[in-house]
Amino acid sequence: MKRLILLFSVAAMAMIGGASASAQKYGTGPDSTECKKYLSYYNEYYKQKNYKDALPNWRKAYKYCPTSASYNMLVHGTKLVRDLIIQNQNNAQYKNELIDSLMFIYQQRLQERPKLASGILNNMGTDMRNFMKNEPYKLYEGLTDVISKNGKNTSVGLFTDQVSVACDLYKDGIIEPEKVISAYETAVSYMGQIVPKNETEQRLIEKTLGDIENLFISSHVADCDNLIALFTPRYEADPQNLDLAKNIVRMMGMTEGCMDNQLFLNAVTTMHKLEPSYTSAYNLYKLHSSRDEVAEAISYMEEAVAYPESDNIQDADYLYQLAVFCSKNGETLKSVEAANRAIELDPSSAGKSYMLLGILWGSAPVYPNGNEIEKRSKYWVAVDYMTKAKNADPALAADADNYIKQFKAFYPSTGDAFMYGHENGHRFDVKWDKFVVGTTVRTQN
Repeated sequence: MKRLILLFSVAAMAMIGGASASAQKYGTGPDSTECKKYLSYYNEYYKQKNYKDALPNWRKAYKYCPTSASYNMLVHGTKLVRDLIIQNQNNAQYKNELIDSLMFIYQQRLQERPKLASGILNNMGTDMRNFMKNEPYKLYEGLTDVISKNGKNTSVGLFTDQVSVACDLYKDGIIEPEKVISAYETAVSYMGQIVPKNETEQRLIEKTLGDIENLFISSHVADCDNLIALFTPRYEADPQNLDLAKNIVRMMGMTEGCMDNQLFLNAVTTMHKLEPSYTSAYNLYKLHSSRDEVAEAISYMEEAVAYPESDNIQDADYLYQLAVFCSKNGETLKSVEAANRAIELDPSSAGKSYMLLGILWGSAPVYPNGNEIEKRSKYWVAVDYMTKAKNADPALAADADNYIKQFKAFYPSTGDAFMYGHENGHRFDVKWDKFVVGTTVRTQN
């Protein structure tokens, strides 16, 4: 106690000596003396972590001092009030009053130190999360305000908190779906602007985005009708807005059965126009193919393959998909061409393309006005491709053998071959439109 009295005496003397210089800081009149006195008193207790005795002195310092007197007084105040809230968890009314006081102190800190706003707002949001759980709407509004002011500087956990409480409020019928969607949009947008300082922060951002998406999806707020109703007027008002288009694609892409509509197609088209890539071209192929828009689908897939950013393996896979699509939609010549290109680009996965070529040649309209040997020559080519298919991929052997058995049934007889001047093993070039494939004569006996 003697030590404290001595310290206070020294502090008092120092205050008197510097009164004129600090008058503006500490105020004027009797309050100035009280301000400096209680600042000194509470600080001594605070330094000793004796928060119980620091609090009443801090309250008097807060009463007598202007907020400009000591920024630390406001910082310490958040700590003291926070501890008091924790001590009064079971006194709901008093606890709520203390929470309001804590938020008011944060507002004063923002006014006094605007350059420190980012950290202040994040601490403020954290205290909201910790102490306002029993008042979800108040928490939702508070976090919304913090995020709107702090933007990409917001602590990533607060984005999760806001989306989570918004989803809960929607489930309870308190807020409309648009506010949940807005919370999700805002979180994803701001988090996309964060430049991670290291791999740990990058992983945290990725995990948080995953958590937010899971919350959003599980809320079932984003049914397709809601999204179409919300985004159609926004897209129509600004069809060249890349960020809006990306958001529409992302949200509709997460919603089951929500990619087969004109708004989704329009948004993907905008993305491809403003930020073209092989993946966006491929996505447009998928969309148009699902709508049986054959010419458009083929055009976009060919565009996807033409991009230099995609490698041979990727292009081969795209070309095989294109070959299958064309074969199902009557574009058999394009199908043959795509399958051949796929084999050239990636021989290691050529088995499925060989099998498709075997099927196509087995039904090809070769030599429509030709003789019996010419008309049946396509089956030699078909069998050749099926043999290549099972050699390239043993998993295809059983299916390939079934096709081979079927095609061999259409081989010409030895007598027919002889009549037209052909024997087993002779070379024969089979022509189908622009394609010519060399093979050998084979007969049934």
